[in-house]
Amino acid sequence: MTTRSPLAPAAFPALPDIAGVTRRVARARYKEWDRCDLTYVELAPGTAVAGVFTRNICCSSEVELGREQVKHGAARALIVNAGNSNAFTGYRGREAVEQIRTQVAEHLGCKDDEVFVSSTGVIGVPLPKDKARAGIAAALTADPCSWEAAAETIGTTDTFAKGAAASAVVGGRTVHVAGIVKGSGMIAPDMATMLGYIFTDAAVAPALLQEMLSEATGGTFNCITVDSDTSTSDTVLLFATGQAGNTRLESWDDAGADALHAAIRQVALDLAQQVVRDGEGASKFIEVQVTGATGDESAKRVALSIANSPLVKTAIAGEDANWGRVVMAVGKAGEPADRDRLAIRFGDHWVAKDGLPVEGYDEAPVAAHLKEQAIRIGADLGLGEGRATVWTCDLTHGYISINADYRS
Repeated sequence: MTTRSPLAPAAFPALPDIAGVTRRVARARYKEWDRCDLTYVELAPGTAVAGVFTRNICCSSEVELGREQVKHGAARALIVNAGNSNAFTGYRGREAVEQIRTQVAEHLGCKDDEVFVSSTGVIGVPLPKDKARAGIAAALTADPCSWEAAAETIGTTDTFAKGAAASAVVGGRTVHVAGIVKGSGMIAPDMATMLGYIFTDAAVAPALLQEMLSEATGGTFNCITVDSDTSTSDTVLLFATGQAGNTRLESWDDAGADALHAAIRQVALDLAQQVVRDGEGASKFIEVQVTGATGDESAKRVALSIANSPLVKTAIAGEDANWGRVVMAVGKAGEPADRDRLAIRFGDHWVAKDGLPVEGYDEAPVAAHLKEQAIRIGADLGLGEGRATVWTCDLTHGYISINADYRS
């Protein structure tokens, strides 16, 4: 990994072991780097699975197959390849995925469609079958590894390993939730926005598990953006091994369903915000809150217009209290807005109200807020009750450098 982001947490968190989940890593050498780049997670028989995937039309074979696989609701293994996205590679890319699934399925004695595959990295280069075969063979016999090692292995331009955990009481049993994620660039809200894997030992019916993940995604992974670009490989998978011993949750009415969902959402939000904190070249973590919109969806579109504006993001990078750029971003969103009702704030300080600068506006406290690492921007449209919050980062020279040199 490259120089650690200044917004990174102090250390990788302590994640609980999840019964029925065994992690291993290996070196497939998809790129010329001295690190592990293949993660293998073995899952107990009876594990349920749910997933959300990119809406990018030019998606990878891994995504196409994964969409079909989650419909069956069962999983026995996960393979994640780093350094090669295997996207836009035609039949050769699909053959590589099918080879991986068959190799692992034969080892476990399960169906091919119970083996999930993700790949991340450069687009347009077929995944080398020989390297994949050798890497998987090594992973299948490797010693179990830590959550941190698994999180490091799935990364590409990430500067730190990302993990999160939570717990809940379900039917009198304490169940655990743990997750890892990779993501730093090509991040925008569109179903998943990176590669993320969440695991729980709770027993949950696949249909309910899918509802829980879809609900959790809306306010977490679908509310972050680094650069407005959605990947061809974006995937989030949620696995439930059923090893906690609780009576299987079948519906939202079952005792503990809401508590488990809250734990899943907590993990998803933590992971999503860590992705933004590791935004390529980021020096500021930015929360954008829009209120007073005609509806929540309208508020979200306005918030994303602000969060994705290069002019807003560069102003924050330069610690410039240029609130006119926020006004511009509200106005270009294509959503109902009234210039003469609009109010803008940085942190807790209102800089404009009713379409005018606030009387006696003092830029000093705003400038002080912009020197902090965590920045808050607010826009109240004064039209209704709609509200939304999204998270982004600033745009610096570092983003250009990372992406200009990405393939070299």
